[in-house]
Amino acid sequence: QVQLVESGGGLVQPGGSLRLSCAVSGSIFSMTVMGWYRQAPGKQRELVASIISGGRVNYADSVKGRFTISTDNAKNTVSLQMNSLKPEDTAVYYCNGIHYLTTLEYWGQGIQVTVSS
Repeated sequence: QVQLVESGGGLVQPGGSLRLSCAVSGSIFSMTVMGWYRQAPGKQRELVASIISGGRVNYADSVKGRFTISTDNAKNTVSLQMNSLKPEDTAVYYCNGIHYLTTLEYWGQGIQVTVSS
């Protein structure tokens, strides 16, 4: 059974940085795509960043130049480095992955990121 567990969220001031990590049970190499989503109250869940097994990355326009997604296969983690944070980045962030063999989609429990002075 695949489980995704996020960590690293919290409160940060505007302009600050946070690094989110997602631990994948089993091998992260089994996932075709890993991504980070976020959802603010009253808003749709949106894709923030994604990375495919070959290393190609994609970012939402709102975070380009500020966020970086990366994987560490040895540690079975996917991370999201968030710099120059803005209040509008405040949301619950979710780790997401699609399994290569089963094609099933998995979600983490979500982790709160609050950008406020």
